[in-house]
Amino acid sequence: MNRRIPALIVGLSVALCAQESQPKMALSLGKSIEIALAPDGNAKVQLAAEAVRQAQARKAEALSALLPNVDASWSARSFTENLATFGLQIQVPYFTIPTFVGPVDVYDLRASGTQTVFNLSAIRQFQAAGAQASASKLDTEQARVQTAALVGKAYVNATRAENGVATAMANVELAERLLRLAQSQKDAGTGTGLDITRAQVQVSGEKQHLIAAKEDRETARLNLLRAMNVPLDLAVELTDPLNYTPADIPEPAKAIQTALSNRPDLKAQAGRERSAKLSYNSAAAERLPTVSAFGDYGIIGVELDAQRPTRTVGVNVKIPIFDGGRRDAMRAEASSQLRSEAIRSHDLSKQAELEVRTAIEALRSAEDQARVSLESLTLSTKELEQAERRYRSGVANSVEVTDAQTRLARARENKDTAVYRQRAARIDLAAALGDRNLITQ
Repeated sequence: MNRRIPALIVGLSVALCAQESQPKMALSLGKSIEIALAPDGNAKVQLAAEAVRQAQARKAEALSALLPNVDASWSARSFTENLATFGLQIQVPYFTIPTFVGPVDVYDLRASGTQTVFNLSAIRQFQAAGAQASASKLDTEQARVQTAALVGKAYVNATRAENGVATAMANVELAERLLRLAQSQKDAGTGTGLDITRAQVQVSGEKQHLIAAKEDRETARLNLLRAMNVPLDLAVELTDPLNYTPADIPEPAKAIQTALSNRPDLKAQAGRERSAKLSYNSAAAERLPTVSAFGDYGIIGVELDAQRPTRTVGVNVKIPIFDGGRRDAMRAEASSQLRSEAIRSHDLSKQAELEVRTAIEALRSAEDQARVSLESLTLSTKELEQAERRYRSGVANSVEVTDAQTRLARARENKDTAVYRQRAARIDLAAALGDRNLITQ
């Protein structure tokens, strides 16, 4: 057992080295969205694609009612019959026709078919299924917009978390540098042990922030990989840094008009409302006559090698008269569904307007916060430089430096948070407008 321990340690070390040396995949914001939108990407995209296939299958099913229906059959039967049950008792002098016939063997090979000539209800039902299929395709595009926004925000959050680690490390380095300064000031006789203790507390606090930032970075990375639907142990390197770029804030009225014209979910809802209208027309057309043609052709006989061809052709006209109120109930249900879809259309347009207005206000606020945070970072940096010079000169104590150091650390964190919110607000606005191309800008 003891001989196995060194080998196990060596193997574990090799595995860890291999894991550390694993190359990282360069991942940009556009690439992450492209992966998520692939056929085997995000689950929402896959489910939307399956919904399209189901809608197309229902459309094909509705079309089958208008296409020819052809069947083939072969039967072999043997029967006996008592003709007396039909009142057939024929007697002639010196001869009596038997009333019991059989057994008789009959073989019948036949092809039959039907074709709808006119059925307005079936036509409208097919059109309704087509409108529903078109709506499903638009739902797929909406799912792609939502997925792009989800992945985009996850990517931006991951870059924010990476910036958070870098910021925390910079704060630790700053705290350690000021600790060395406090030590040198004490050695020079201008500082006290309390200054050193105060600097050590700052170093400990910033190290705690660094540990939390690393945890946040790993969580953000896992959330990004999960949104992309890729293995969670995939090593990636984010290539698009979290930098502040001013955003163009559109006018609300123009943005709302753009959203109402471009959003796939609004177009899909319009398709569903049209499908409900056609379904209502289909239910109303149930009262109209339907016309169909039918026919069959085959060979029949009592022996396999002695059969005769027979055929049947005809036209069937079906005129609805009374069905116990079924058609009236179907029409009432279809009318209610049509009104429901109209309500959903109106509600969705109002929801789109709300999302656009909310996104614009959030972006406007995030823009202001980002600018203020950058100004605050600049001022906090100058404040620390001045406090450090005063402390070196002996005209200020370590409290002034510590306060300036704390404000600079918080200003760095606030800047990262404000820039992240500004980028996230831009993504939310792009999603509200229904344009996933704006997400990567």
